[in-house]
Amino acid sequence: MSARETIQAWLAPRRDEMEAFLATLVNLDSGSHDKAGVDAVGEAILAFLGEDGIAVERSAVSDCGDVLRAAIPGAEGAGPALLLGHRDTVFPKGTARDRPFSKHGDLGFGPGVADMKGGLVVTCFLLRAFARASEPPPFPIVALFTGDEEIGSGTGRPFIEAEARHARAVFNLEPGRVSGNVVTARKGGLTLTIEARGKAAHAGVNHADGASAIDCLARKIVRLHGLTDYASGITANVGVITGGVSTNTVAPLASAGLDLRYTSLDQVEPLVAAVAAIVAAEDGVGTSATFRRESGFLPMEARWSGDLMDRYRAQAARLGFTVAGEFTGGCSDAGFTASLGVPTLCGLGPVGGKAHTDAEFCRLDTLVPRAQALAGAILSLAED
Repeated sequence: MSARETIQAWLAPRRDEMEAFLATLVNLDSGSHDKAGVDAVGEAILAFLGEDGIAVERSAVSDCGDVLRAAIPGAEGAGPALLLGHRDTVFPKGTARDRPFSKHGDLGFGPGVADMKGGLVVTCFLLRAFARASEPPPFPIVALFTGDEEIGSGTGRPFIEAEARHARAVFNLEPGRVSGNVVTARKGGLTLTIEARGKAAHAGVNHADGASAIDCLARKIVRLHGLTDYASGITANVGVITGGVSTNTVAPLASAGLDLRYTSLDQVEPLVAAVAAIVAAEDGVGTSATFRRESGFLPMEARWSGDLMDRYRAQAARLGFTVAGEFTGGCSDAGFTASLGVPTLCGLGPVGGKAHTDAEFCRLDTLVPRAQALAGAILSLAED
């Protein structure tokens, strides 16, 4: 049999094992700020890969989960295929205890079951399949398991970009769409904090002596929301506001959290410049405002996914299922690699939905075929 057939044959009967490993990972709390929990998921991955002697390097991170790099050696001098996955979830500590992995028919439930512990399972089984093959792959297979994607990949991004610069292709195992599709394009996003300052005064005794930071901020929010342009894919949303001291005090301080989304790299700087102009404008005598960037993701533009999508679709057809590419407004680490000009495909994990909610689910019947299709797509890169 060919390498593709050998690997796919090894994966074929692994559903029960994949489900068991998924339950293990889901039952470990790993919220982004729970370093111990995220690292516990890492330990489970280390132990699992260690059963086949797969080499894993660990890079310590102080505030978030450590970064793990697993590698299957391949031909010398050949650029690797890079697999991406994050171990953190959005759920607080104790969620796994209160709502552990459960199964109903072909659906699995639990915190992070789709986003993205299902993808971690597929990655680990792929690595073991390649490790067990009778001959090494035509190029190295490298997998990064990061620990802070849900809060912007502040620590993970440098590792991802460093690996991607040498990669021939990147495959991000975020959950497959509910439709069964994979992701061929994503928006980029920025989170900004805007702070307004004014002057406190008693709202009844000397109202005229005050300068309201809340009033200043409110006027700016109207114009910030005006940056939304659906035709070009730009949205601006202030989702959080805070400020003031009491109802009978003219507010000396106020702040807002702004989410910006965009579809291409060339939109970023003009959009930030427009925000800067709005924030700098005077909106009330005695008030002022500043802003700072908190976190951000780059867009995954469709031009970097086309070839990989064709390869994946062809492998899926061989296995008897159909798949298409899909655009999403959500962000992921795939934007960092695509923005470097590296061919990138996303949403390659098992099909799932309702991520970040108590109803999050994973279609367990897609664990094996999605792993098989990805194995075939990776090996097809050697045909060029």
